[in-house]
Amino acid sequence: MKIGLPCAGNELSSLFANIFGRCSHFIIIDLETEQLVDVYTNSAQNAAGGAGIQAAQSLVNHQVEVVIAPQMGPNAFRVLQNAGIRIYSGKMGTIKQNIEEFKKGNLQELTMAGGPGMGRGMGRGMGRGMGPGRRT
Repeated sequence: MKIGLPCAGNELSSLFANIFGRCSHFIIIDLETEQLVDVYTNSAQNAAGGAGIQAAQSLVNHQVEVVIAPQMGPNAFRVLQNAGIRIYSGKMGTIKQNIEEFKKGNLQELTMAGGPGMGRGMGRGMGRGMGPGRRT
């Protein structure tokens, strides 16, 4: 089983990234052999929009079966879900720690997208100033 995780580096000791679509790297592990299959730079990390969708599609292209992520917006979630990829909520720590937690069954499977600020395509603060009381 191939598992994809967003990370802040390129090895198992790297920190689990707290942002899915704008993480610096993705790491793919073969759970049976516990070997690194691939580590690659997230080409969507600086995208003007649609970073989550692009990041999700890259994991689909790498044929992962499971993604462990901190949270994700509805469009990225839908890309993974439509590809039959199961999504689990990761925890702060390293990639290796998240793999161990997954193997123990301690990570929660996500059944819907979510998280603060998710789903409007405004992940870089582009929507500031549009709160209650503002009119355009």
